[in-house]
Amino acid sequence: MMYRDGKLGHKQDKNARVLPMTILLFVLCGFSFYLGGIFCSEKEGVNVNTAMDIENLVTPSRDTVVSPLQLKPVVFQECSKEYQDYTPCTDPRKWKKYGFYRLTFMERHCPPVFERKECLIPPPDGYKPPIRWPKSKDECWYRNVPYDWINKQKSNQNWLRKEGEKFLFPGGGTMFPNGVSAYVDLMQDLIPEMKDGTIRTAIDTGCGVASWGGDLLDRGILTVSLAPRDNHEAQVQFALERGIPAILGIISTQRLPFPSSSFDMAHCSRCLIPWTEFGGIYLLEINRILRPGGLWVLSGPPVNYENRWRGWNTTVEEQRSDYEKLQELLTSMCFTLYNKKDDIAVWQKSTDPNCFDKIAADAYPPKCDDSLEPDSAWYSPLRTCVVSPDPKLKRTSLMAIPKWPDRLHTSPERVSDVYGGSSGTFKHDDSKWMVRAKHYKKLLPAIGTEKIRNVMDMNTVYGGFAAAIIDDPLWVMNVVSSYAANTLPVVYDRGLIGTYHDWCEAFSTYPRTYDLLHLDGLFTAEGHRCEMKYVLLEMDRILRPNGYAIIRESRYYVDAVASMAKGMRWGCRKEETEYSTEKEKMLICHKKLWYSSSRKSR
Repeated sequence: MMYRDGKLGHKQDKNARVLPMTILLFVLCGFSFYLGGIFCSEKEGVNVNTAMDIENLVTPSRDTVVSPLQLKPVVFQECSKEYQDYTPCTDPRKWKKYGFYRLTFMERHCPPVFERKECLIPPPDGYKPPIRWPKSKDECWYRNVPYDWINKQKSNQNWLRKEGEKFLFPGGGTMFPNGVSAYVDLMQDLIPEMKDGTIRTAIDTGCGVASWGGDLLDRGILTVSLAPRDNHEAQVQFALERGIPAILGIISTQRLPFPSSSFDMAHCSRCLIPWTEFGGIYLLEINRILRPGGLWVLSGPPVNYENRWRGWNTTVEEQRSDYEKLQELLTSMCFTLYNKKDDIAVWQKSTDPNCFDKIAADAYPPKCDDSLEPDSAWYSPLRTCVVSPDPKLKRTSLMAIPKWPDRLHTSPERVSDVYGGSSGTFKHDDSKWMVRAKHYKKLLPAIGTEKIRNVMDMNTVYGGFAAAIIDDPLWVMNVVSSYAANTLPVVYDRGLIGTYHDWCEAFSTYPRTYDLLHLDGLFTAEGHRCEMKYVLLEMDRILRPNGYAIIRESRYYVDAVASMAKGMRWGCRKEETEYSTEKEKMLICHKKLWYSSSRKSR
């Protein structure tokens, strides 16, 4: 045979070659199996260890002692002035990309990661520290919300008017041009439950500048004022500038970010929502979020059509037909007419499970089947079916739940639906936050003063922080993560308000709308999903200049948060918790007032 070097070798016997080649093949297979075993075991070991390292790096337990996260110092630049009222997930500059059907373009459409702004939102030229509560309910600085359209279009209805450097809020509205107080007085005559603590939480759809919600605050009723970002420019921003709870939102194709059976009362004052169209889908959403026995109040078309139709550019026959359709739809959803006078009609949702059981599958609208989770409300589509109350809940209806303020510290029935939740854990959480709030006030004496009005608890559990400061002249928006345990029903059953949210995205509000942001272990819980940088930039966007943040975090995150906050022009100081534990620390941060470097000279 010929070798590679071209030299000849002797010819071997065929049988003599078979045995060595067989042995060699056997040895090679065995060696390959051995190496494969080593490789696979090492690969598995690397995967496991890497997963453990990543878990420890991103979401270390507050009971685990690890070296603090270290980040390189970063300084964030200013955004251009055109972004002074930037709302990332409801940006009018992006509306053309989305459909106009049922106003879907006004829903949340958040930018992808590569389009996110990594800059600081500047205040408008001439911005001033907001007028303090309760004076702010009646006036605000024009330069803080410099929008003239709503003033020109709605001044004849007494929504607001501009005088000098201020906007004044006379308390008028489309259906109550003579003042909201007289309007609410009439409503209270129709609904006695508004006077005795039975009704505590309300939602106002199409809220205008939130005068209705503002008036109810003086009557012990806490209202979520809801409006989209539309051609009225800044309804929600006006509301929050006044110190009245509000959030950007619209009933369109997705559920509102609230759990089922949340609100005691819902209100629409000529909000122009076509309640009977699209199979009654909008009113079916009101049914979902209204607790059994809750009340829906409507003023405006087609109520009182007999006397009002001439001013509505329609005919009496059309308005009669619209009213009959509305009444028929409400009856099919187990609502009954509760009271009616002049321009106001009130319907009540049934507390009788038998009524909902009688809704046939082939009825219209039909009863929702069990596959639809009633509380699923984060990017969940609306359905043309009736969500029926859970029959096993006996103490959640309006007449069964304790009256305000007793309900604040009473363990809600729905706490047992939370994994690990019980009356005992609720009471423990309530007591814990009493201690914490007392400690917070020592570290931040501004809590309880006129300096802090609009507060957000960014990742609450049962609303304990809000309950602990309930006697202070402020209100709290309680946020429950869409990825966390569903505790928001408990918050509402206590007589507090809140919303679902995912902090990997921007919140549904305007810039500069909160005086105090509070978070408790948010980065520990969500750091594996949400990049810290974007969460902090969002906090900066919604925090007012001269506002505060209380950041309660594991030792692992605190220094990194402080470093990044410095790059946002915040001043932070590290403090001990009430129990001075080494594993958990606090930051008390203050956002400084600054103006755009391209600010016009005056």
